[in-house]
Amino acid sequence: MSLFLTGTGTGVGKTFVAVELLHWLRSHGIRAAGMKPICCGDREDARRLLAASAEGISIEELNPVWLQSPVAPSVAAQIEQAEIDLRKILNCFRNLSKRFDTVIVEGVGGWLVPITADLFVSDFAKQLDLPVAIVAENRLGCLNHVLLTLESVQRRGLVCAGVILNHANGPTDLAQSTNETELRRLLSGINLVVMDEKVEPNLAGIFAKTERPDVFRKLTQT
Repeated sequence: MSLFLTGTGTGVGKTFVAVELLHWLRSHGIRAAGMKPICCGDREDARRLLAASAEGISIEELNPVWLQSPVAPSVAAQIEQAEIDLRKILNCFRNLSKRFDTVIVEGVGGWLVPITADLFVSDFAKQLDLPVAIVAENRLGCLNHVLLTLESVQRRGLVCAGVILNHANGPTDLAQSTNETELRRLLSGINLVVMDEKVEPNLAGIFAKTERPDVFRKLTQT
């Protein structure tokens, strides 16, 4: 019941959501681990995922590719004259999948960020063939960004596990106060999860379309 977590852009809260999912899974007795295949810039996201994961994982497994330039992977690799080894990343994911019930794979940046000259985050997600959850920050423009990302996910033949609206309880303007209602209208048949400190989010629904219905039943019954 692993999951690929993507964002409508950079800085929308993917790591925050991934950490929340890991804590929630582990609180329900699920042995879960995070994975950040590629970090660009510092390695803080990977460290946060490591701290939230079950024991028995190293940061090198969780984050097999670390480029120190804070730009897209394709550009960082050129700057550092490094090669992004996709085979190594895929092998790390397969090994983690054998050892943990759930792996939360956090993509780098947004859905169409270039990893290499001719391969994007979306292509990598397609290789993993996991259900995709889309994280969006509750701000002006998120309706457009969510719908474009969802359309692209579905066009690639991947299952959308849900849309996660982050920071729904922050300072609000008119767009922020209406985004949730409008997304519920627009996302027919798509699970919408609202990350709001005032109400516990329904995270179980994110895993309803994964390949482990037995574990999903466990999550909904506990």
